[in-house]
Amino acid sequence: MRVVTLHPDVLVATSRVWQTTCTVLRGADEGFVVDSPVLPDELEVLPEVLERAGFPFSGLLVTHADWDHLLARQSFGAEVPIGCAETTAARLTAEPGAAQRALRAFDDEHYVERPPLSLGAVQALPVPGHLEVGGRELELHPADGHTDDGMAIWAPWAGVLVCGDYLSPVEIPGFVSRSAYLATLARLEPLVEQADWVVPGHGEPLDGARAMAILREDRAYLEALPDASLPLARRTAAQKRLHEQNLQRL
Repeated sequence: MRVVTLHPDVLVATSRVWQTTCTVLRGADEGFVVDSPVLPDELEVLPEVLERAGFPFSGLLVTHADWDHLLARQSFGAEVPIGCAETTAARLTAEPGAAQRALRAFDDEHYVERPPLSLGAVQALPVPGHLEVGGRELELHPADGHTDDGMAIWAPWAGVLVCGDYLSPVEIPGFVSRSAYLATLARLEPLVEQADWVVPGHGEPLDGARAMAILREDRAYLEALPDASLPLARRTAAQKRLHEQNLQRL
């Protein structure tokens, strides 16, 4: 797991699997862990990473309900509630056990051993909205389209946008709704224009200029479907399979 500091109040840990990101946002004596790394050893050391960096821990946030973003519960214990968008809370309620089954399938395929995932309490947050962290305010913005749920988190004092599974340098857009995905890109665009750093759900943190270039590529790809070409830097076999799935969804 690779850990970088984007700002005195922002750490990002990137998992060895799928480059899934976990972001820690600090305000004074409070701190939120957003999303999660994937592998058990990464989850085990995450509290130590915060302690060594002098970051407090106050709670967990998730950008959306895909299983690989829900695992920080295994780092910090079942008593800490997960904060998420109302749409994500509704999805978790409507799909009981889905995240656990998907995690178990991943672990079986890759010979990974870990305790079963317990989501515990879930706190639904109004989105759009704001969330206080140590006297500062995080802005919560709707981010659906990749899935039916989700939120992006903007830390204005740090110039950091945590956007979930959007603007990835390693994945093309995957969607349940192309129109909703495009609408999310439109909502994110003014935030990306202000951002010093953008943290995608998968892939290294991006400076604002590179994130804007990826946003334009992703918009062009979605608008050109079904005749779209894959962005030049994202033409791996895995992304070609995702492209075929996108064509089927159309």
